[in-house]
Amino acid sequence: MMTKGLLRKQIIIPMSSKNTMKFMKKSSLYIANINRLLRNAKLEVLVDFIRSYQMGIMVVTSKVASQSDLLIIENYIKNIDDIDSLSVEVS
Repeated sequence: MMTKGLLRKQIIIPMSSKNTMKFMKKSSLYIANINRLLRNAKLEVLVDFIRSYQMGIMVVTSKVASQSDLLIIENYIKNIDDIDSLSVEVS
């Protein structure tokens, strides 16, 4: 399940610790790719950084993410080849 954090600028994506480690190794590449997708969709939100979280990853954005922003981020993360998409929980 993908949820917004307390500040609503944090997106928490639960995933296995193995996936989290694989994801964090290339996180700067993923940030650049997600930001490119968001810019191409003419959205004002950008990903500032991604950090590991207790049960997954936390994506911190520049503004409050809308449903369309979340959908772009969700689709990108689920389609990464390096991680097992079955253990990524998104709504």
